Amino acid sequence: MAEAKGLSKPVKLKTELAEFLGAKALPRTEITKKLWDYIKAKKLQTKTENGKPQNAGKFIVVDAKLLPIVKLTKAKSKAGKLTDLTKIKEGQTINMMQMAIIIGANIEG
Repeated sequence: MAEAKGLSKPVKLKTELAEFLGAKALPRTEITKKLWDYIKAKKLQTKTENGKPQNAGKFIVVDAKLLPIVKLTKAKSKAGKLTDLTKIKEGQTINMMQMAIIIGANIEG
């Protein structure tokens, strides 16, 4: 069988995400799926920034379980935009478009 590559290749997870997902390594596609499964199960989506959970919308309310994962995020995009979520608090929101940045911040190497 061919070796998995790209998004299908398992990556090593940092401690916080590994504990959250119950695995030390997973492909990025599986990480994203499991995070979205959790967000939907807990109805953490909202339509407004820092709004209350509504189970719909482009913002994600950070709960106590997501907080340690999100707080590891401090990254600069190729365009030079800084995403710094290190001071985020429980109950605040992130934009769902930041999910890839958050996952990237929680992967080793």
